[in-house]
Parts: sequence; C-alpha cells; structure tokens
Amino acid sequence: MRVLIVEDEPALADILAEGLRAEGMAVDTAYDGDNGLEMATVHGYDVIILDRDLPLVHGDEICRALATAPETNARILMLTAAGTVDDRVDGLALGADDYLPKPFAYPELVARVHALARRSGPASPPVLSRAGLVLDPRRRSASRDGRALDLTPKEFGVLAELLRADGAPVSTVHLLEKVWDANLDPFSGVLKVVVHGLRRKLGDPPVLHTVPGHGYRI
Repeated sequence: MRVLIVEDEPALADILAEGLRAEGMAVDTAYDGDNGLEMATVHGYDVIILDRDLPLVHGDEICRALATAPETNARILMLTAAGTVDDRVDGLALGADDYLPKPFAYPELVARVHALARRSGPASPPVLSRAGLVLDPRRRSASRDGRALDLTPKEFGVLAELLRADGAPVSTVHLLEKVWDANLDPFSGVLKVVVHGLRRKLGDPPVLHTVPGHGYRI
C-alpha cells in the first residue's frame, strides 16, 4: 500500500509517516498544498491523507482537483481541526472518501487507511492464499504450510502484492511503486535484495519465480 500524507505540521506528518511505515506501508510526505498536489498527480497512491487547512494550495482545492482527475484513483482521507457536521459534509461533498477531525486516535486513522485502501482497487479477499502461502494483511501474519514466516515489512509488502496477483506476473515497477516511497532510487537493486531474502524464508520447493524482463510471480 502506498500512502501520501499532506500535512503542514512537519512533526505530525513525520510521526504519522513513521507509524504507517511500521505497518508495512510505503509513505511519502508533503508539507504544503502545492507540493502535495504535484506528488498526488505524479505518483500512484492508494490513499492520500489530506489536511484541509494547507498553505499555498488549500486542501479543498486539492480534494476537488483529485476527485475530478481521471488518472487519479487514490482514496482521500481528509483531516481538519474543524469537526462539526457541516464541516464533514463539506469535505465529503468536495470528493473526500472519509473525514477525520483532529485530534484523532492513531489506531482509528490506521483502520480508516486500511479500509480506504481496500476500496482503492479491485476487491481482494481479507486473507490471501496461494501455493500453501497464507497472508493476513490486517493481522500482519504470514505462513507457509502452517509454518509462520518472520518477514520484514518490505518482504511482507512484496509477498502481499504477488499474492494479490493470483499467479499473474507482477512487474518490478509495480512492486517499487506499491512497496517503496518516492525516495527510493529505482536502480539501487533493493528489490532484488528483498526478493532474495523472501525466497530464502519461503523455503523449498521454490514458489517465487522470476519472469525475465518483467518481474516476479507466485
């Protein structure tokens, strides 16, 4: 899952980003509306956490622009210090998919992000399984033939994307976009390192296969 946080309080944005990365998400941050709008239209995010009161470009304007952009499929979770019913109605009317007033409980934000991500693409089962592998994104657990797998967040993210493809090949570009953030150098070879570690932990017989010139599949 790839998430963009657009929040003009850097301390809050960084805390949220750190917490969501610990949940296995790839997270980018923008501290003003101008940068946030640019990033939202360039990268393919599953969820955008959007503060309403932003400098340079207001959150309402960003929300309205993204809601009418055909190339943007991200779900929008709008944050604001104003939490009246009218404020929530206004935010949803602009095109936001959900609305969370400040201050909020962090576990609630995580739950809402997960719920929105499930709506950002084709529906997938809550528990993913194939070739003896079972992965539960909500519980952050994975196993093979009943044997628990101790995966890093990136290994977990790559495995989740491969299982969601249900046997179809998944491109390296897709994996980099969904599991890593915008700071990654796509030529760093980090994906190969993660795949190597994942293969070792999955064990024999091999189930994670390379698709030459494209990516990987299970």
